[in-house]
Amino acid sequence: MLKTSLIIALLAGFATLASAQLRTVPAEAKDGTIQHVQDMIVAIDGVQKRLAPGAQIRDASNRLVLPVALPAGTPVKYLLNEDGTVRQVWILSPQEAASSDKAP
Repeated sequence: MLKTSLIIALLAGFATLASAQLRTVPAEAKDGTIQHVQDMIVAIDGVQKRLAPGAQIRDASNRLVLPVALPAGTPVKYLLNEDGTVRQVWILSPQEAASSDKAP
């Protein structure tokens, strides 16, 4: 019984570590604020842009977020495709947003 409990505890610990993925935001990602407009259209810094097919929006915990769930004025970093569509968006944590504001 003790052995089974220990195994379960260890597996739960490894599952927690696996779910806490590190996220890396590329240095070339641009700063902005985002809000959902409609369908696959978002506004970044007030300029409407289309989300690319397969675009990913990630929250501060690296989970996928639907465009309709974006609170207006959310600070983000984002990447565009060559055609100007939004490819990837990272919602910034308060700490990331504060350090991003200080960046040149």
